[in-house]
Amino acid sequence: MAAGCCGVKKQKLDHSLPAGGCNGYCGHQNGYTHNLVVRSDMCMFCFDVLYSHLHHLEPPKAPSFTNDPYPLFVTWKIDRSKKLRGCIGTFTAMNLHDGLREYSITSAMKDSRFSPIQRDEFHRLYCSISILTRFEEAADYLDWEIGVHGIRIEFSNEKGHRKTATYLPEVATEQGWDRIQTIDSLLRKGGFKGHISNEVRKNIRLTRYRSERLTIGYSDYTNYKQRNRNSTFHNSSNSTSSSSNHYNHRV
Repeated sequence: MAAGCCGVKKQKLDHSLPAGGCNGYCGHQNGYTHNLVVRSDMCMFCFDVLYSHLHHLEPPKAPSFTNDPYPLFVTWKIDRSKKLRGCIGTFTAMNLHDGLREYSITSAMKDSRFSPIQRDEFHRLYCSISILTRFEEAADYLDWEIGVHGIRIEFSNEKGHRKTATYLPEVATEQGWDRIQTIDSLLRKGGFKGHISNEVRKNIRLTRYRSERLTIGYSDYTNYKQRNRNSTFHNSSNSTSSSSNHYNHRV
């Protein structure tokens, strides 16, 4: 099952939790450093997969990066404004080759908040990969840090039905929210329609996690493909490149 990661509209969420060199912006949403799993060729692979899907071509061959299992999200944004175009992932650890192949298409074509991405949009896209790590049960709804943790909440709605919702680490920072504003927005995103009191917040079960994230723009993708001409990529003669590939602590 899939989960939406960004924005404030309704999302579908998976109910299971895992057991325990960059072209573009690459890094943790947390400030610590270690050997990163996320790599630029993961984003290149997602571009390849989407291109092949849009043009009804054979899918790209298995990539050379690690195939270890991780929870992951794939995000597509468009134009210099980085407008969200699709964002779906899973909290269930998946082998990266299959997971990125699946969610590069699912996020582009099946995010219910948006129409499917079209061929003529391809050259305007940015792709972000988020690899989720370090899941921890929080002590309460305030036991997490903005810009460091992603959060996943479980709560009961007005009818007593259990619901879940998530935001990746960068969302609260992008929106300029504090922790209570983020929690309240996430409750609305998960479908809570009643009055949000302190009692409602205190009854939330919150899981915090961290993320390795990398973003690549179409211009970087075309440069990469020109250096690796043995790929399946075919560049349309009337396409133009997006300019920037950098995010400042943004997904």
